[in-house]
Amino acid sequence: MSLLRRTVLWVPGKGAHGGRLMLKIEGASKTYGKDVKAVDRLHLEVRAGEIFGFLGPNGAGKTTTIKMVAGVLKPDEGSIIVNGHDVGKNHIAAKKQMGYVPDDAQVWEKLSGVEYLNFLGDVYGVPGEERERRLLPLLETFEMLGAVKDPIGSYSRGMRQKICIIGSLLHRPPLWILDEPMMGLDPRSSFLLKEIMRSHADQGGAVFFSTHVMEIAERLCDRVGIIHRGKLIAVGTVEEMRKLFAKEGDKSLEEIFLKVTEAKLPEEQVASLAK
Repeated sequence: MSLLRRTVLWVPGKGAHGGRLMLKIEGASKTYGKDVKAVDRLHLEVRAGEIFGFLGPNGAGKTTTIKMVAGVLKPDEGSIIVNGHDVGKNHIAAKKQMGYVPDDAQVWEKLSGVEYLNFLGDVYGVPGEERERRLLPLLETFEMLGAVKDPIGSYSRGMRQKICIIGSLLHRPPLWILDEPMMGLDPRSSFLLKEIMRSHADQGGAVFFSTHVMEIAERLCDRVGIIHRGKLIAVGTVEEMRKLFAKEGDKSLEEIFLKVTEAKLPEEQVASLAK
């Protein structure tokens, strides 16, 4: 863990840590085809110093939202502001403020890991010597130092995920966006990623990530938002969620999630399935 503590993930400017608005989504919508409303007038804010978990069933609109924030998809209406920069009006400046890890870990297979990282360094204007200083502790942490010169086509799913994570932090982005980041990672790497996410927020950055694993969200997140059928239906801390939705005693985030997304089976149906 000492290696992680030496790793600088983002150097905030004066007054950056203390609730500065890192992400503001105002009325963003996205429709596929004629009538498939993937995201419906979404309003959301993420501030410096917090880890925000974005939760929802399959097809709820999580990945569509994240791709709109990252500038991969253009919203049909609404606006998205990243650390003061409008993604729609000044997408280059906005993208420099974020590091993005997609859910599919698709990386150019013919490039080596180091070629991919150097490409990102060129894109974000990170000087050569500075790249090495920033990348070395991350490569060591994720045990990728020995494989970084190998072609990405030879990497396992987990190794591709790790090289994407490392690359997303190279330019020290204020906002770190991750879509299902634990997928494909072994338990050690998953644990280290959670430590780095916490460190990034503690250093004054912000983390916005989606996950299907409620236990991770419950332990890691400062706040969570639940999206269902394209609409944001609940936002708050886990404790606030309990006060709003739990009728009897303490309930887990998983139980709250199942309740508000109407996914819980009636007791009589559960009983019949058990027979």
